[in-house]
Amino acid sequence: MLINGFEQIGISHQSEQVEQLLTYLELLEKWNARYNLVADSDKESMVNRHLLDSLSILPYVTGEKIVDLGSGAGLPGIPLAIFNPQRHFILIDSNGKKTRFLFQVKTALNLNNVIIENCRVESYQCSHQIDMVTCRAFSALNDIVTKSKHLLSQECKLLAMKGRFPAQEIESLPEEFSVTKIVKLPVPETDSERHLIEVIRH
Repeated sequence: MLINGFEQIGISHQSEQVEQLLTYLELLEKWNARYNLVADSDKESMVNRHLLDSLSILPYVTGEKIVDLGSGAGLPGIPLAIFNPQRHFILIDSNGKKTRFLFQVKTALNLNNVIIENCRVESYQCSHQIDMVTCRAFSALNDIVTKSKHLLSQECKLLAMKGRFPAQEIESLPEEFSVTKIVKLPVPETDSERHLIEVIRH
């Protein structure tokens, strides 16, 4: 199922990465039964709607330090970290149960390129230059840029994963922010629409 999905979205992979994703999937299933981390409970939906969906933005991830806002169960941060061992990922979520799960995943998968932060986005301070901010089903674009403004320098790009094309959200962006890229993302085995919105600050 995973391998076929990789082919459909055009992602090359190594056996170690597949093993890590499968371990992550097992942990997600186990914890989801108790803590309801994601809405989908069957394995096929988790693979298509979460793992492959997260990896669909892989070609657009750039830079060395990436912050994943409202990471939740680690989506898209964990799959992206597995496929980008040379990049550093900071996963932020204010929910303690979700960050405990993320610590478990980091340990089990030996993801040395991942840092977990249990705090609100507005409260997070980083002493290093952030190159990219990602978020998936986090909030409206206007709310995202407002909460993460202190992270979004002119050199930093925001990659926001959305469902249907968010025309009204784009129109509501503050003047200092502009959309530089809109990509319709492939999602295997689903009729759902997915869009990636890239935003920069002037």
